[in-house]
Amino acid sequence: MAADRTAVARRRAAVLLAVAVTALAACTASEGIDGGGTGGAPIRAPDLGDGVEVASGLDIPWGLAFLPSGDALVAERHTGRILRVSPGGAEPEEVYEVPGVAGPEGAESGWEGGLMGLALSPDHAEDGYVHAYLTTEDDNRVVRFRLDGKDPEVVFDGIARNRYHDGGRIAFGPDGMLYVATGDAGRPALAQDPDSPNGKILRLTPEGDPAPGNPDPGSPVHSLGHRNVQGLAWDDEGRMFATEFGQDAFDEVNLIEPGHNYGWPEVEGTGDTDGGRFTNPLITWTPDEASPSGAAVVGDTLYVAALRGERLWAVPLEDGALGEPSPRLEGRFGRLRTVGEAPDGTLWITTSNTDGRGNVREGDDRIIRFEVG
Repeated sequence: MAADRTAVARRRAAVLLAVAVTALAACTASEGIDGGGTGGAPIRAPDLGDGVEVASGLDIPWGLAFLPSGDALVAERHTGRILRVSPGGAEPEEVYEVPGVAGPEGAESGWEGGLMGLALSPDHAEDGYVHAYLTTEDDNRVVRFRLDGKDPEVVFDGIARNRYHDGGRIAFGPDGMLYVATGDAGRPALAQDPDSPNGKILRLTPEGDPAPGNPDPGSPVHSLGHRNVQGLAWDDEGRMFATEFGQDAFDEVNLIEPGHNYGWPEVEGTGDTDGGRFTNPLITWTPDEASPSGAAVVGDTLYVAALRGERLWAVPLEDGALGEPSPRLEGRFGRLRTVGEAPDGTLWITTSNTDGRGNVREGDDRIIRFEVG
C-alpha cells in the first residue's frame, strides 16, 4: 500500500509539473524529431473528403489489415469474427472465426478485451499467415493462422489480462519484425518490470521469438513504461510512433526508440525525466480531447483515431518537424477506433460506438473510407 501511495504521489507531482510546462494539445520536443514546425510557413495537414461508408452493422471493428487486392480483413472485438470488407461496399464476408476469444464479463460494459489487432505476415503472399492479438480466459496472446479453417498457432502468450488496459495493437515494422503493444493490465508496476511483457512494446520475430538486435538480448522488450498503447505507425524515414492512453490528465503520442522508458506510472504526460531515465512524449492531449487508439502515417501526416474525443487528429510531419495537431471529423461518426492506409492511398476509419454488452449507443459501428487531399 505504501508503494501504491508513493506511485500516486509521483504521478500527481508529474501532472502538476506537466501543466506548468506544456499547453494542452501542443507538441513537445523529443529526441530525434523537432516540435512545432520549421520556423517558416506552418505545416498543415491535408483535408479529408466527405467519406464513403464501406461497411455497417459491425460489432466493434478493432483490427484492420489490408490485402494486396485492396480488400481489408477486419476483426470484431467481441464476436471473434474476421470479415473481408471490400472498398466497393459489398456485404462483408466472414472468412474466419478465431477460437478461444474471451467475451465481456458479466453485465458490465467496461470490457476492453477480445479480438483486437491484426497484421499480415510480411511474406503473406507465400505463407498466407495472418497474426492476431486476442484475450483468452487466461491471458492476452498473439496467434497466427491461415484463412483455411485450421486452428491458430500460438506465437506469444502469457501477457497478463484484465478488464482494462489490454493493449492489443500489432504491426510488422519496416524491419520485418512483429511489434506488439501491451497494456499494464491495471497493474501499473508491471510497466517498469523488465521481466514482464505488460506495459511494453515488444519486438518479435514472426514466429514469436525475441527479435535479433533487441535492447536486451533474449528479451522481447523493445520499450517500456507504457500504460496502454493501442496505436503503432512508422513514417517514411522509419521513425516509429505510438499512441498511449493516460490516466486522468494526459494522453500521449510518443516517438519510440529502442530501450527507452516512457515513464508510466512515475510520469503521466510531460514531466520529470529522472535525469534522462524517462522519455517525454511528442504530443499530449487531455483524455476528453483524445483517448487515442489507432494510428497511421499517410504521406506526411500522422493520423490518430480518438475515442472519447470523437475526432481524428491530423499531425503534419515534414523535414524532421512536427506540426500543430488539428482535428478532423469532430463528432461526425462518434468514437473512432482504428485508422489505416489502404493500398490505393485512401484512409479507412473504424468506429467504436457499441458498448461492452453489444448494445449500440450512437449508431451501429461502421467503416468509412476517405480520400486524402
